Amino acid sequence: MQRPAEQHILPDLLRPGLALVFCGTAAGERSARERAYYAHPGNLFWRALHEAGITPHRFSPPDFPALLELGIGLTDLAKRHSGNDADLPRDAFDVPALEAKLAHYQPRLLAFTSKTAARAALGRAITAHGVQPERLDTIEIHALPSPSGQARGHWDLGPWRALALRFHAVRA
Repeated sequence: MQRPAEQHILPDLLRPGLALVFCGTAAGERSARERAYYAHPGNLFWRALHEAGITPHRFSPPDFPALLELGIGLTDLAKRHSGNDADLPRDAFDVPALEAKLAHYQPRLLAFTSKTAARAALGRAITAHGVQPERLDTIEIHALPSPSGQARGHWDLGPWRALALRFHAVRA
């Protein structure tokens, strides 16, 4: 689904001084309808944040703005499209816009919420979850297993737990 150029499906949740920014590919249809990140009940994002130890309790999708209080931000590679990755136009991912946001806000950690998002942003295949060899300026990059219900067969909370350790270390 295409939106007017000036309208983002979901607003970025970004500000200077964040410890961690999560970056997905695009809002799913349910997230677009509800105007909340990771809103589909089959998506494990909110559960993973809590079970991995990143957040002190389990947030619900409409509560996403409260993540800023914890030093966590949210964005997507495709801000003007929604739906399944396979259904997005080839030019939906705006990597230069992501790079500009990261250069401006300078979070300590960037976590892609799927290998697809990491591959699109880094321009190479992602062979393993976890910390990636690249950095964007000083930003440490992580690739996580997708929390999408469609990727359930590849789900692993381990890389999310490793990210939680890094998150708490950089916040200390």
